[in-house]
Order: sequence, then C-alpha cells, then structure tokens
Amino acid sequence: MLYRFALFFLLTGNCCFAQQEIPLYAGNIPNSTGAPNEENRKANELVDSLTFNVSIPTLTVFLPPKDKANGTAVIICPGGGYHVLLTKREGTDVARTFNKLGVTAFVLKYRLPSDKTMKDRSIGPLQDAQRAIQLVRQNAPQWNIDPQKIGIMGFSAGGHLAATAGTHYREPLIENREGVNLRPDFMLLINPVISFTDRIGHTGSRNNLLGNAPTEKQILLYSNELHVNKSTPPAFLVHSNADSVVPVANSLSFYSALKHNGVSTGLHIYAKGEHGFLTTPSFDEWFGRCAYWMKEMELIP
Repeated sequence: MLYRFALFFLLTGNCCFAQQEIPLYAGNIPNSTGAPNEENRKANELVDSLTFNVSIPTLTVFLPPKDKANGTAVIICPGGGYHVLLTKREGTDVARTFNKLGVTAFVLKYRLPSDKTMKDRSIGPLQDAQRAIQLVRQNAPQWNIDPQKIGIMGFSAGGHLAATAGTHYREPLIENREGVNLRPDFMLLINPVISFTDRIGHTGSRNNLLGNAPTEKQILLYSNELHVNKSTPPAFLVHSNADSVVPVANSLSFYSALKHNGVSTGLHIYAKGEHGFLTTPSFDEWFGRCAYWMKEMELIP
C-alpha cells in the first residue's frame, strides 16, 4: 500500500514534487535474504558523499519542467566498484543537469553485492537495473516519456551494470508477467568497467560482484564485450587514456564489438584525466560530449 501511494503521489504531482524517491519493488525484494537494513552514508571530500551497504533499492525521479520535457529518459547507475555508490556526484547532480536538457532522469540506488543480504550476490544489481527499466517503461505515459527513448547511464562499475543491462536483457531475472521490454534504448558509459577478464578487467569490481573465487563461466558471462550482437543498444563511451584504475581498453573493447556488429556507437578518449574525472576533464566538457551524441541520435533537440 505504501508503495502504491508513493508512486501515485509522484505520478500525479506537479514539478515541485519532481525529486521523489520511491521503492523499486512493490512487495518483497527478489533474491533478498531479509537481513536487517544497514545502509549508511558518509561525507567524502572528493565526491561529496558515499552510500554503503545498500540492500533496499530505490529509484529517485527527476522530472524536467513541462515546457522543456522532450520524452527522453535516462536511468543513472552511480559507480563505486560494486562496494559503494557515489549517489550525488554520479547520481543526483547528473540528473539535474539532464533536466535542463528536457530529459527525465532516474537515479538508481541499486543493491550492493553481499552474501549477507542476497541469496545470489551476482545477480542482485542486474535485477535492480532490469526492474528500473521495467518500472519506467510501465509508467512512461504518466511521466510523459517516449517508451522507445529510455536509456541507461553508468559510471565505472555502474557502467558495467549499465552495459550488462544492455547485453543481457533477453534473460529476465525479475518477474515480468506482462512481458515488458527490458532492453534499454541507448547506453551512456562513463569510464566504464566492461570486462572481468584478467587481461583488462577491473578485479575489484569483479570480486565484489562475484566473490573472490569466481568461476571461468562467471567471468565470461559478465565480460560484456563478449555478449554484443546486432540488437545491442546504441552506446556512447567516454574514457581517459590516463585512467589507472579502469584501463581504457575496457571502452575500446566494447566499442570494437559494437562496431563489428554494426551497432551505432560513439567514443571519446581524453589524453589526460584520472578515473572518475575528479579534476579533469570538467563536468561540462565530458557531459557536453554525451549531449552532443544524444543530439546526433535525435534523443534531444
């Protein structure tokens, strides 16, 4: 009942209620062990805030002014190595910028892998990404969204989650009785983890998602460059050649796979800039590249 009330309140409210956080699931959370909620948030000098131990996923909706809304929507997956979420710098701040472009934005606070809170830690985040796409598409008319212009954006490990949603959508991990299309219509991947292979993968994200002793089958399943096909959504990738945390080869491998399969894609590589673009390039610079690609794809005017 509380879920239905919150959703109704958001859908029928005006723009002054635009930034509303709602539960991702109406009832029981799939794959949950029912462990106590131990989520906590800590201040951080570099990224403003960090959210830990997420076991109850939510979706925060940011509606653009009605006179600017263009029907495009983006679900944002913050990064943090599947250990923590940068929910402000790579979440709410980005959502508000999308609103200025007339894009409806959703910040996904997805569950962080844990044997304590999940029966299968490896599928929890993807379940939440699929549910977010399902929820947004189901309610597209109420949010004035074009159901064929619902994209997903991810940073670092959140980029891995977004890319996984874009390559594994044919295998629903959630209840989907109505057969809602779980395929995102486009992907925006910011210094993303793409691969879990030893050669280019980010072992920290891999171990946090799969555990410290993943099988070869698991590693290959979640190396998204290996699962691109002709129906994979169009994608735009941004990375730094100087990234010492997540090698630029992650973006290059995904771009190459997309091109090989004839999928429309764009890629921009900066010569300088640390992982997360904490100092360079500026937010306006890299976000401007994303916005330009969206214009090219006729997602925004």
